[in-house]
Amino acid sequence: MEGVNQVYKKYASLILLIHCVLLVAWLCIQGITIDKTAARAFVLLQKEGEAVQATSFLGVMKEQISEQRTLQLQTITRKNRIEITTGEYENLLRIVEAEAGGEDKMGKMLVANVIINRVEDDRFPDTINQVIFQEEEGVAQFSPIADGRFYQVKITQETIEAVNDVLSGEDNSKGALYFAARKAADPENMKWFDENLTRLFAYGSHEFFL
Repeated sequence: MEGVNQVYKKYASLILLIHCVLLVAWLCIQGITIDKTAARAFVLLQKEGEAVQATSFLGVMKEQISEQRTLQLQTITRKNRIEITTGEYENLLRIVEAEAGGEDKMGKMLVANVIINRVEDDRFPDTINQVIFQEEEGVAQFSPIADGRFYQVKITQETIEAVNDVLSGEDNSKGALYFAARKAADPENMKWFDENLTRLFAYGSHEFFL
């Protein structure tokens, strides 16, 4: 009888162990998944021999709403004057994709540069979101906000790489604060650009102004 009890205890222990292993595996699968889009921005970046370190993201938390995981991170920093939240990073990706989805990587970087240039310029709002959603007399500054393309885009890997390079400090914009696609723009809007701004250069389908 004692032998039967020992065999039973062994089988019971084995079954319990299997359940524990399965439970741990399930928890791992359901655990925090770091989205590659955000993770690529939180790296040590090298620029001209100087280390530019993105702010570390400690205390990562998982939030699950309607079976959709949301990664909550601390801020990314491009320069000391700018802090970019995870939500702003995603919005920056969206506006670049919406404005320059048909451009090459450099064309996408230049659009991102303009957004960052505006944040750093005292004549424009102080945050990424405020710049992206800024309105003048009720009119959105960026057409994808007005026509809804901003909310419908599918962000590509090239756009992620372009934005991350800009956040690391790469800037070929010559300080541009405006851009426009002349062929697609309203003639009256382009007239304002030509009469009130300084044209810096053209790249792809966009012209850049200061």
